[in-house]
Amino acid sequence: MNPADNSPLWIRGARVIDPSAKRDEAKGDVFALDGKFVDQLSAADQAKARVINGQGLVVTPGFVDLNCRLGEPGRTARETIRSGTRAAATGGFTTVITMPDSLPAADNVGTIQLLREICARDAAVRVLPTGTLTKGHEGQALAPLGTMKKAGVVAVTDTTSGVQNNEIMRRALEYAAMFDLVVLDHCQDSSMTEGGQMHEGTWSLRLGLRGLPRAAEEVVVSSDCLLAELTKARIHLQHLSSGGSADIVRRAKAKKLAVTAEVSALHLLLTDAALAHYGTSLKTNPPLREEADRLALIAALIDGTIDAICSDHSPCTATEKDCEFDLAPFGAATLETAFAAAHTALVTGGHADLSLLIARLTHGPAKALGLETGTLKAGALADLVVLDPKAAWTPAAADLSSKSGNNPLVGRALTGRVRATFVGGRQVFGV
Repeated sequence: MNPADNSPLWIRGARVIDPSAKRDEAKGDVFALDGKFVDQLSAADQAKARVINGQGLVVTPGFVDLNCRLGEPGRTARETIRSGTRAAATGGFTTVITMPDSLPAADNVGTIQLLREICARDAAVRVLPTGTLTKGHEGQALAPLGTMKKAGVVAVTDTTSGVQNNEIMRRALEYAAMFDLVVLDHCQDSSMTEGGQMHEGTWSLRLGLRGLPRAAEEVVVSSDCLLAELTKARIHLQHLSSGGSADIVRRAKAKKLAVTAEVSALHLLLTDAALAHYGTSLKTNPPLREEADRLALIAALIDGTIDAICSDHSPCTATEKDCEFDLAPFGAATLETAFAAAHTALVTGGHADLSLLIARLTHGPAKALGLETGTLKAGALADLVVLDPKAAWTPAAADLSSKSGNNPLVGRALTGRVRATFVGGRQVFGV
């Protein structure tokens, strides 16, 4: 990643939203110097500062994504650090947490060091690695969490494989707690989802596709919450898709358990009805569910049951997706459209205001993992986004930075657009 830009930056006259400081200023200024935010610039620095007119725009902390895949090492046909982080910058994400299901898996120091070297050279935004919870994310022998933390992982997860044995999960949580590592869990009981293609419901019956029941997610969410209570470990539940899951997490939080949760922007916007024409770009795991689930997830996001909105960026090649629905892999490339999708669903949809949306993209995810990002406070790294919440636009495949084109929102009208992204005071996206 390029070094910070030490020159002074002054964004003037914008609406400024910083949930970490409970700041929502209708017309304010944001200053940066030496790659960090400052309360004010000296007269000398103001005279030589780069000044951006923020009239009609909104300045927020850079978005933090807790769940994405960037292809390297080993899956470069789908994505690379270079292409994926440019997609992140386009979408306003200045910090991304990348999943460990690379080739080879990030279950050892060598792979993690390799990833960090690639990121140092090619990344446009901050990339924080995770390690697997078990070796090869196979759910059996525990990975060397202590040495991986020393190598730089910020959390551990077996990603979409999940740990299917509760005793192993218990020991893994206890082991992770020894190193103050958050465990990220993809909640899915594989014994209930073999051969599943989409949400189990009316649409799966109409389309003749085997379904993935809500209960397959909810049973793992429930067991994770019980294990969090037993072990006192920190657990973060990834990309929830079921209203029932949100209810379980709400009860866990009422008991003050160390449980946090996220939802993908796509699950806030769309339902399983969007698969009526067998579009493989909408084949995701977890699957899009029903309108009742979508509304329940929005309600959970509003009341704080769900802490964060993630991209769940899972790029796939055109060759992989251009086939029969049941043969296509799960995954959607969503980094560039996550903000617009969430804004369209929440703000344009009349469910929440912009401040709440920004909180779930910045302070919420940063707090869930204990990261020192997602803020505009003086002294923090100058990672910020300039937004036009009123912009109406339609994503076009030719304009996307991701190496993979499986973005299901191409051709769909959205509102809210990122105009510029800065990392350490350096502009990494925008014109």
